[in-house]
Amino acid sequence: MTTQSPLSPPGAGAPAGGPLPTQPKNRSVAERESVVIRFCGDSGDGMQLTGTEFTRVTALAGNDLSTLPDFPAEIRAPAGSIAGVSGYQLQFSSREVFTPGDQPHTLVAMNPAALKANLADLVPGGALVVNTGAFTKPNLQKAGYESNPLEDGSLERYHVHQVDVTKLTALALKDTGLSSKEIGRCKNFFALGLAFWMYNRPTEPEIESIKQKFGKKPELADANIKAFLAGYNYGETAEIFTESVEVKPAPIAAGTYRNIMGNSATAIGLVTAGHLSGLDIFFAGYPITPASSILHELSNYRAYGVTTFQCEDEIAAIGAALGGSFGGQLGVTASSGPGIALKGEFMGLAVSLELPLVIINVQRGGPSTGLPTKTEQADLLQALYGRNGECPIPVLAAMTPADCFDATIEACRVAVKHMTPVVLLTDGYLANGSEPWLVPKKGDLAPIEVKFRTDPAGYEVYERDPETLARAWVRPGTPGLTHRVGGLEKDALTGNVSYDPVNHEVMCQTRADKVARVARGFGTLHLTGPDHGELLVCGWGSTYGAIAQSVELARAEGRRVSHVHLRWLNPLHGELGALLKRFDKVLVPEMNLGQLVKVLRAEFLVDAQSFTKVQGKPFTVSELKARIDQLTSPKERS
Repeated sequence: MTTQSPLSPPGAGAPAGGPLPTQPKNRSVAERESVVIRFCGDSGDGMQLTGTEFTRVTALAGNDLSTLPDFPAEIRAPAGSIAGVSGYQLQFSSREVFTPGDQPHTLVAMNPAALKANLADLVPGGALVVNTGAFTKPNLQKAGYESNPLEDGSLERYHVHQVDVTKLTALALKDTGLSSKEIGRCKNFFALGLAFWMYNRPTEPEIESIKQKFGKKPELADANIKAFLAGYNYGETAEIFTESVEVKPAPIAAGTYRNIMGNSATAIGLVTAGHLSGLDIFFAGYPITPASSILHELSNYRAYGVTTFQCEDEIAAIGAALGGSFGGQLGVTASSGPGIALKGEFMGLAVSLELPLVIINVQRGGPSTGLPTKTEQADLLQALYGRNGECPIPVLAAMTPADCFDATIEACRVAVKHMTPVVLLTDGYLANGSEPWLVPKKGDLAPIEVKFRTDPAGYEVYERDPETLARAWVRPGTPGLTHRVGGLEKDALTGNVSYDPVNHEVMCQTRADKVARVARGFGTLHLTGPDHGELLVCGWGSTYGAIAQSVELARAEGRRVSHVHLRWLNPLHGELGALLKRFDKVLVPEMNLGQLVKVLRAEFLVDAQSFTKVQGKPFTVSELKARIDQLTSPKERS
């Protein structure tokens, strides 16, 4: 491969234009076990794309990783403002990764607002790469700076690398014929190229990705490649960088992997559930952050037995999905907290009809519109109790972005087996985060058994399976099996409308017992550590990674702490109560003001302690480790 002249430091020469070798010569490379990097800039600076591309190539390099995108709720917040800052954090490692990292080791800040909004998170002594071209007086004022932090000594505790990304990108693209505005949009690829050099990432996969991504506009593809290589070359030649960093591949099980985001895993899980059951998937939804991309993703699978229907509102969406289940398909809908509130009446109808229906709640900060692009776990009690009357619904939660695939299939399996609506809880952290996913082999996934009744002999609408208490699923139009459905209470056998008080109580109890019997199919509890001790950390949902790593660190210090993570929130695992009582203390971390802890206290009469966070951000490992240290004794010295 031919290597052309690299981009020189500012004022020293012309920019590069050609490809680079994957492993340049004369490079000082330091090896690290783990790295946390954060890209941040204005919402129009392309930081999400920058982070996504860096993540994709890092996954190809064989590192384990976890990501945390963070962006404003406004479609286009005021340029240069704190409110308009968009960020993307990634931890990648040569060992197993549980979280996107507590604090970045490297911060790439594209403007003053990005610096101000993110600087406090950078580790002392960390690398700070700053686009000096954006540090103009107006931009400093918008960010609330009284003086330029690059000149006033306020950044002395960090290793600051001042790079005029704006100017250098313009120099690299001056002969492309693009407008100044179009050239400005390429500076994120300059920053990406520089990050590739800093962390020894191969350039060829990214060049191919740019060609594919901008294939319909070759002039933009060429410009972004030139900007990317210019950034890479700058890192290679500029004297401000003494070395690059290499993170070796992580030891992982053999198989086919892909980097996957939570919402993508959910969508693929639905497609897979359709094939495992032989059912067509009918997904009806209404756009809402952060659930919308499930609808977008599923729309690509129309050739795989998936029908997507974008409705006029949330109520219509769940009504259409329930209609799909009535017609013999597997109805699915997805939303976030505000939309789930609107779906409540139809969820009650699904309980009354006893039809399979999967309701996905990608939780976000609330109440009301709240924090649309930030994460939270505050919809648990809504999922458990947020409907009128005695209206029990099975509720489960995914743990990681990749686990959304397994949790989705499990939700579909239970919905069909027990003839019930099921609520699947994910959240914004899982939906937009990503990690490597081991693609399962077809033979490793158990089929989902589906039975449609076709024999009219002795048919009663609410005659039940003796094991699951599920009623039979009958497609409309099946000869001899015409029956009435609706929201009015029905006779416990015939399905005729009934106002009999005793019958109503029987039906309420039967529906509750049916949901309780879901627990008969649970496997063992997801327990790490001994089943007794000084402290049990009990978590659910996306807190898994931070809890798992903090408990691992505490156990390495000899602390008597274990971790149980709940897949099912309703019904609860039959062994959970006894497990909780075998520990001196129980700690329940949640991204809400304490919801699961209320359930555990009420259900099992244990003095569980709540540890909460409602900042729109996930827990950090250090936060949880500090709390574990407070509640446990250090290892006794012999």
